Amino acid sequence: MLDDINEDIDGISSETAGGREKRGTIADGLERAERAQFTELIPASTQGRVGFLLGKLTGGTKALAARLGVSQRTVQRYRAGTVTRPRAAAREALEDETCEHWQQDVRAEARQRAASTGFTISTRAVFGFDAGAGTSDSPRPRLLTQRISGTHAAAIIAAREAGATDDQLTDMVGEALADAYFRNEGNRTANLKVHLRDIEYIDMSF
Repeated sequence: MLDDINEDIDGISSETAGGREKRGTIADGLERAERAQFTELIPASTQGRVGFLLGKLTGGTKALAARLGVSQRTVQRYRAGTVTRPRAAAREALEDETCEHWQQDVRAEARQRAASTGFTISTRAVFGFDAGAGTSDSPRPRLLTQRISGTHAAAIIAAREAGATDDQLTDMVGEALADAYFRNEGNRTANLKVHLRDIEYIDMSF
């Protein structure tokens, strides 16, 4: 109990977002899709997760502390097993960090498969339309589930890995949905422009 209290005190000044950047809406959806492919659960304990990460990351406990937004001393306690219950923000960051580095081969295979055959997008968002020549439809919410092509999927995955912004990824997803659903792969309204905005939720299934 005392160690848990000390961990709280030790982490108050440093427990922030650390070196992690918040993922955008599209990147987060892609991340969840990859994690759904895991064939084994991540380590259940704080000590197990820290041990796993220290074996994967360079820079030791200092680097991991910066990523988690806690002090180096706190990470050392996690590793030793003297602190087993991190504060909420650190616990969430530790789980997220572990998932990001878990079963990299499985994740890579999932991305490769999705880039080849496409993946399914389910979303509730606002779609706006512009058919050219001054015509347009007022943006309105839609609930849509649609499989996109491997060509679009590969481009979206590659853009995410290259560090594309969430706005850029959103535009790419909008174009993919436009091509697959609203333009029906060129079989109707080939010049239709689709604008995807105000995403309420979005899920991807590889």
